Amino acid sequence: MRIKRTVIILAACCMMYSCATQTESNPFFTEFQTEYGVPPFDKIKLEHYEPAFLKGIEEENRNIEAIIESTEAPTFENTIVALDNSSPILDRVSAVFFNMADAETTDSLTELSIKLAPVLSEHSDNIVLNQELFKRINAVYQQKDDLNLTREQQRLLEKVYKDFVRAGANLPADKQARLREINKELSTLGITYSNNVLNENNAFQLFVDKEEDLAGLPEWFRQSAAEEAKAAGQEGKWLFTLHSASRLPFLQYSENRPLREKMYKAYINRGNNNDQNDNKKVITQIVALRLEKANLLGFDCYSNFVLDNTMAKNTATVMPFLNNLWSYALPKAKAEAAELQKLMDREGKGEKLAAWDWWYYTDKLRNEKYNLNEEEIKPYFKLENVREGAFAAANKLYGITLTKLQDIPVYHPDVEVFEVKSADGKQLGIFYVDYFPRPGKSGGAWMSNYREQQGDVRPIICNVASFTKPVGDTPSLLTIDEVETLFHEFGHALHGLLTQCVYKSTSGTNVLRDFVELPSQINEHWATEPEVLKMYAKHYQTGEVIPDSLINKILAQKTFNQGFMTTELLAAAILDMNLHNLTDVNNLDVVAYEKEAMNKLGLIPEIAPRYCTTNFTHIIGGYAAGYYGYLWANVLDNDAFEAFKEHGIFDKTTADLFRQNVLEKGDSEDPMVLYKNFRGAEPQLEPLLKNRGMN
Repeated sequence: MRIKRTVIILAACCMMYSCATQTESNPFFTEFQTEYGVPPFDKIKLEHYEPAFLKGIEEENRNIEAIIESTEAPTFENTIVALDNSSPILDRVSAVFFNMADAETTDSLTELSIKLAPVLSEHSDNIVLNQELFKRINAVYQQKDDLNLTREQQRLLEKVYKDFVRAGANLPADKQARLREINKELSTLGITYSNNVLNENNAFQLFVDKEEDLAGLPEWFRQSAAEEAKAAGQEGKWLFTLHSASRLPFLQYSENRPLREKMYKAYINRGNNNDQNDNKKVITQIVALRLEKANLLGFDCYSNFVLDNTMAKNTATVMPFLNNLWSYALPKAKAEAAELQKLMDREGKGEKLAAWDWWYYTDKLRNEKYNLNEEEIKPYFKLENVREGAFAAANKLYGITLTKLQDIPVYHPDVEVFEVKSADGKQLGIFYVDYFPRPGKSGGAWMSNYREQQGDVRPIICNVASFTKPVGDTPSLLTIDEVETLFHEFGHALHGLLTQCVYKSTSGTNVLRDFVELPSQINEHWATEPEVLKMYAKHYQTGEVIPDSLINKILAQKTFNQGFMTTELLAAAILDMNLHNLTDVNNLDVVAYEKEAMNKLGLIPEIAPRYCTTNFTHIIGGYAAGYYGYLWANVLDNDAFEAFKEHGIFDKTTADLFRQNVLEKGDSEDPMVLYKNFRGAEPQLEPLLKNRGMN
């Protein structure tokens, strides 16, 4: 799968594409000629991407050359800022291409990703390992205390300098050469790994042709499965897939235990089926190459290399943090398992609780304990209403308004676009949402940028998810989990939209990895606050506002099943750390290693890590030795929300403090300084334990 490209071939390609007449109309070559500067999805074609990447590389190389050849002494402006602004074409094409590769991929896009990965890796290395460029950066860095820089400028300078050092700028030539090879190899292996998971997701199809096998499934879900089967050319049957909007309701409602087992095992075994999509060898190679890279750069393991650039700083901080939480979570999960077993025993079937039973019996127990059936509350969570609820909460907190735009080019009919304005009517940015699953869309949910904020240039942000689709006359009705996910991703969007930074590399969500989840996770808290629920939770048929009786039930069960939720998340975070804490990967059998690691923790067989080694796409997509960040930020978000609860969840002073110190600041200051500026103190663990029912 590796494609070797020499610099000469690359230059030739650039020349060829520059001369080709088709490129004159390539939309990536200039700033987008559209209203609001949005990507012209109606004009962007597959054949535009590669020439744009190559021309972008050519442009950035010229700009880097100009920095190096400057006869002026290196300054913050002519070196650091010039570097930050050196890649307009690449920025445009990368932002569109990489989101499309996840949200709307095709075989052709995948092929192109694999082809371009080593080229882009080589280009990146050519910059960070350019000795002449680093000399200028170092010259500015050495005089940083005498330059009268603003805090944001200091932060950008430190960031650029550290990025170059961490990329190998100080290494001797032979080690740099090996580093280039590693980076190139990792770039293609990462794409292969992610595509294998996507292929596994799409390949699994559970067709049901007997109505009795649908026992327990709600009518809306049956209808949805019938439509999926029809679309797959199997009219008269029902189709269930591994997309969360299909898998989770199936595990929750299906009375057919063997089918639940089949669905569950298909999900956890993705990438581990000894077929063309097998990831065991791929992840072993990735882990080995990452360790070698860390060693080259002077670190004993990959996790310490990654964590050197985080709030946590090193594995000696992270592991005790995770193990401490584990000591609270596992006993709670065991108690939950015992409760579920009792429920099964009462049925008198003589069955022992297994992992594929957890969702089914949890739903039954929730109903029994709290008289709460998810089917009772879903009619109040029409997707459009939930989205408006997230917008309304942001309006009350930050004074912003979101107005739907028509006639904006989109890449799929499901996509909607909004203009975001501040209370004084100034535009803050453009916001895209893409909420429904489809073939070619990666699972999960994310936020990304089509344009970064920089000075007066406002950002273009998108949220992508895979929520329950509308069926027939029934609109998209969300589960509580999906409601919280929508608020979560919108929290990331707010971080991207409200940013007020001078420089692109410090703006928005370009923050340390274990800080980036604070704005998203704190935003989840508003989703189920009674005051907010009454703003948006309205019955899709009658318009009735959700009654207090249901709100009380939702709140009463907030800590229900949190032992399970925390344990599966922690297990994945510890697995990620363990893999990247390794200092020797000879003879590594990743499946056996995972089993051994979970046994050491005492993880019960009824619970698996949220992701297994062969399908853990987070640790490929930027969260390697970083998945702990969700829990780290969870300490921050629970502590931060206490401030809102102390003063009122829409208290203007608290909201302004959070906006000014967190949402607007990007990476212009050390995150703990920003947090303490907002909260007045470092975060405490107790609010997290309380909210997860573990204190």
